[in-house]
Amino acid sequence: MWKRKRRRYKKRDQEHYSISNKLRSENKINDEFEIMLGSISLEELIGLRLELAAKSVNNKLYGFDILRKTQKIAKDAVLKYAYSASRTQGEAASFLGITRQEFTRIMGYYKIKNYFQKDKI
Repeated sequence: MWKRKRRRYKKRDQEHYSISNKLRSENKINDEFEIMLGSISLEELIGLRLELAAKSVNNKLYGFDILRKTQKIAKDAVLKYAYSASRTQGEAASFLGITRQEFTRIMGYYKIKNYFQKDKI
């Protein structure tokens, strides 16, 4: 029964229904990682990612516009979640509190649909 319902709401060219499922299929995460990730705050996660990035360049992250880019990174993450959690674009736009036209424009700018599409080899 659930497979028929899932097919009914499946978006064209979309293989994955959630970011978690996509990352699992790429073997980037597992159950243990999700449990550990759930125990830290978003701020701690961002700080840890910055620390790891700094280590890879010998602690010299100078010249990167990190403070201004964090807004774009956060928007990208929220858009990916809204798109994966909703059945229609109208529902996603409503979730975000914007119009459908604005949602469509933003989706094109951030290329959210490409993230969830099947990889063409």
